[in-house]
Amino acid sequence: MSETAELKLDGKVFNLPIIEGTENEKAIDIGKLRDQSGFVTLDTGYKNTGATKSAITFLDGEKGILKYRGYGIEELAEKASFVEVAYLLIYGNLPTEAQLADFQHQISRHTLVHEDMKKFFDGFPSKSHPMGQLSSLVCSLSSFYPESLNPNQTKEEFELTIIKLLGKMATIVSWIYKKSLGHPVIYPKNKFDYVTNFLYMTFGQRTEDVVIDPVVVNAMNQLLILHADHEQNCSTSTVRIVGSSDCNLYASISAGISALWGPLHGGANQAVIEMLEKIKDDGGDVDKWVNKAKDKNDSFRLMGFGHRVYKNFDPRAKIIKKACDDILEKLGINDPVLEIAKKLEEVALSDPYFVERKLYPNVDFYSGIIYRALGFPTEMFTVLFALGRLPGWIAQWKEMRENKEPIGRPRQIYVGEINRNFVALEKR
Repeated sequence: MSETAELKLDGKVFNLPIIEGTENEKAIDIGKLRDQSGFVTLDTGYKNTGATKSAITFLDGEKGILKYRGYGIEELAEKASFVEVAYLLIYGNLPTEAQLADFQHQISRHTLVHEDMKKFFDGFPSKSHPMGQLSSLVCSLSSFYPESLNPNQTKEEFELTIIKLLGKMATIVSWIYKKSLGHPVIYPKNKFDYVTNFLYMTFGQRTEDVVIDPVVVNAMNQLLILHADHEQNCSTSTVRIVGSSDCNLYASISAGISALWGPLHGGANQAVIEMLEKIKDDGGDVDKWVNKAKDKNDSFRLMGFGHRVYKNFDPRAKIIKKACDDILEKLGINDPVLEIAKKLEEVALSDPYFVERKLYPNVDFYSGIIYRALGFPTEMFTVLFALGRLPGWIAQWKEMRENKEPIGRPRQIYVGEINRNFVALEKR
């Protein structure tokens, strides 16, 4: 007999099934609780609620573990390409050599976007945020490919929609960057791998040949892998719940992009640089700001240290720290903001206050530094996050559809007015 949890309500006893995952996580299944008892559970922010059973990503915040489909993030970041990881997340297994070659070929055939999309940039205000542009442009793909609106697509049509989005996303992101500079867009060259092609479109020039440094390619490859999925976070849950209405992939991903836009979610690496700029503008006295962070009566908080989920350390931060060091050494950048970042990192890794509280630099701290070193403006940081998270969003949307999950419909506890009588307008 399977294990159950006993719940007593109004003198009645309800036996609720206990579900155990493959990594020994346990959950109480309350799927039939309301039908049986009339009660619902209240979990504001869903911090203790499992919304789905998923085979994609495992995360243990207490132990600092992150796995994609059973593979440790450390091994994937060291040995795999971003496209390999995308295939793994979406299809469940690492590709064979032949499967990877075909997958890359299919993506490369769909890197071009419709020329009419260039006209959209003329309609955006000159100072419009890149994330607003990205969300709009991705959603508009459903207009260019109306076959994607059919929830009963064939397997072949379904796969083509996925390939198109993977191919076009990198082009769209690079164009957003180019347009922010007032530069002409650069078209993809499919002789390059995915990451190199993206960097070529981003930093290439029509007036001269540009060679993308392998150190930069490696760092960007790792950053994209480290951001590729992160379990049921705000944006991923958004993609799944929007997709549960039989909404098309492009619109579902666009909704996820909008969720990621929030400064409490995807904007953390941007907040790191803004904090460093603030310290620099104040004279660059790191000790002063460290002491402010330690003062419980001071509202200042160091951005990019500690993590909401990881209670010990962020496993992604250990990986990307080396790439960050390599980038700064290779490019030899003389940037006072990055010098402040190095000093803060040194303090956080050695000061007992931070060590005891496990306030180590997280992935947002290092990714923000890398993006700044490469020359990206801070407003582009979350767009780059979205590019990396795309395979995870697609995998989650695909899993939700294949599992035939019902439309998402959370409950609530009503706390408003009751039994009010209508008052005519002239008497109010």
